[in-house]
Amino acid sequence: MDRLRQVAFQTIGRAVGFAGLAIFCVMAGTAFDPLLAVQAGGVLVLVVLAVLLLKARLALTADHRKTEMWLYLKKHERPAESYAQWAASTVLRDTYLQFARWMALLAVVMWALAVLMPMFGITYIDPYTA
Repeated sequence: MDRLRQVAFQTIGRAVGFAGLAIFCVMAGTAFDPLLAVQAGGVLVLVVLAVLLLKARLALTADHRKTEMWLYLKKHERPAESYAQWAASTVLRDTYLQFARWMALLAVVMWALAVLMPMFGITYIDPYTA
């Protein structure tokens, strides 16, 4: 089970990392307006959170042999076929939910920043009048 968890963490972590890179690029593209950047980041993190929750739900019924995690496991590392579906789906669901928790925390931080920034005078900057 430990090897399953390790591989699931690597595969899901890589996917979330690529999503994080995309979010960072959007935030960097809107860096001329810090409030807009934080709001865009918050929305996109919520989208990633929704996808992770959906994937966690679908992991329970997905065919374990067609998952990326299963493909990365060597033959001798795979669990016995009698409980492989249960083990793989449970590990995937738990890993998706762990990453979803982290995304939820990040979303809370970003939206808290978006609420606090106007209190400190950081508001929308119109690039055409500045």
